[in-house]
Amino acid sequence: MSRRKNDLSQRLEAVIKTLVPQQEQNPDDLGPMMRAIKAVHSISDHTSTTPEDLERQRAAEELFARLVTPGIGIRSDSLTVGSIPAEWVSLEHGHDRRHAVLYCHGGGYTCGQLGYARILASKLALATGFDVLSFEYRLAPEHPFPAAIEDAVAMWDYLMYMGYGARDVIVAGDSAGGNLALELALKLKEQGRAQPRGLVLFSPWTDMTASGKSYRTCKALDPMLTMEYIAAVREAYTGPDADWSRPCYSPLFADLRGLPPTLVQVGTNEILKSDSERLVENLQKAGVYAQLEVYPECWHVFQQMPIRRAAVAMESAGRFVQRIIGAGYNPSESDSRKARQSPSGLLRGHLPCKGRLLRAAPEMESSR
Repeated sequence: MSRRKNDLSQRLEAVIKTLVPQQEQNPDDLGPMMRAIKAVHSISDHTSTTPEDLERQRAAEELFARLVTPGIGIRSDSLTVGSIPAEWVSLEHGHDRRHAVLYCHGGGYTCGQLGYARILASKLALATGFDVLSFEYRLAPEHPFPAAIEDAVAMWDYLMYMGYGARDVIVAGDSAGGNLALELALKLKEQGRAQPRGLVLFSPWTDMTASGKSYRTCKALDPMLTMEYIAAVREAYTGPDADWSRPCYSPLFADLRGLPPTLVQVGTNEILKSDSERLVENLQKAGVYAQLEVYPECWHVFQQMPIRRAAVAMESAGRFVQRIIGAGYNPSESDSRKARQSPSGLLRGHLPCKGRLLRAAPEMESSR
């Protein structure tokens, strides 16, 4: 077993070091980046949830994380909350200790450990200046629904016990972690508890019925996800006979009234694009301040990668957090009047929608 893991690590490290842009390369060279992403996702059969294939997938993610996680100016401190492994990721120097981000990692509810979570946890710490708490929720198929949401609630309770108020905490998540972040907010609402200050979601998986049009129109564009993968991890998490339209699986179909201000970022080249677009539409219909950023020619959770567009997205996320944290900030339609149009014509700028804010990706002229 150890020999097989070593072989896997050597193969993956060689591929990624060759294909991920290095310092002397153009960091926006998406050709080799796409090949690197596909290499990571082809190490094992992602439609399989056998113990052997899950071991390969989880090991690949951990190695990938070691190669792309920001390391300068970041410190990490491990802890255990009950039986849940967790980690604080913080800036080494002065930062805001009054607020925190609770980060839910992605991985289809079947993969993801603290090393993998550290990629975006580090970037969130850099973007917001806050301490970021990530955690290893129990994974399917060993621990199917509702294990993950139980662990997320336990982590929320820990933050409250440590003296943070709900208004001091941003909840963030990517992919399945975006699903989990939304489900946590819905669970708090169900329990009559205060909501977090805001939600920051990267390519959230919101519709387990896969009914959005991007599942068809982006099928050939998505370098990472396939419908076969979605079906495999969905069944691992919920079981084969689940009603995937239930809000406990698909927050897209939940009563979203009362949720906090929400930022959603998504790429044009991913099958989950409709999940983000429809979520923002439903949040706005429910009277929730929701902001959508669509990044051209980007893929699922592109924010993880060491490229300019990821940096632009994280900077935008940081600005969003600072705006909603700011004293007396009240999202309104006036925000849309302050927005500027993109002179390049590539981006649509800000578009008002029922008094809320719908926006495309921020200006990225500096990345060209």
